[in-house]
Amino acid sequence: MTIRLRTHHLLCMLTYVGKGYTPAFTANYDVIAGRLSRGEDILIVEGPDDVCAPLLSEPEAHCFNAGVLERDAQAARDVGDLLGRRIGDGERISPDTILLEKLRSGFAAGLTRTACAGCEWAELCTDIVGDAYAGVKVGGPPC
Repeated sequence: MTIRLRTHHLLCMLTYVGKGYTPAFTANYDVIAGRLSRGEDILIVEGPDDVCAPLLSEPEAHCFNAGVLERDAQAARDVGDLLGRRIGDGERISPDTILLEKLRSGFAAGLTRTACAGCEWAELCTDIVGDAYAGVKVGGPPC
């Protein structure tokens, strides 16, 4: 199987520790984190993805907001620059240890955090980076 992720969720997965918008969101993300940790492939999609699924029935689901779409575009640019390849709709990525370490290193160095501006989770993510990614659910801390 393949996990469908929007581009800014490539950043969110790096610091996911089991906290989220709702219990349903967190339960869903826990399942996705396990799948990512087992190396299941990622398909980059535009707009709402598998992580967003529990929120889409809300009347004001933020997953469709212009600000979130811009966050995706910025994440695609930053992650693409870091990896030296195009990151966008239809691209496939394998979340192996090498990729996760490179993404975490770039995230910690601030190379891919432009997309995080204004995100309500940014402070939590900064704390997780400062704690060497302790407790993350996707792939574990870097070696």
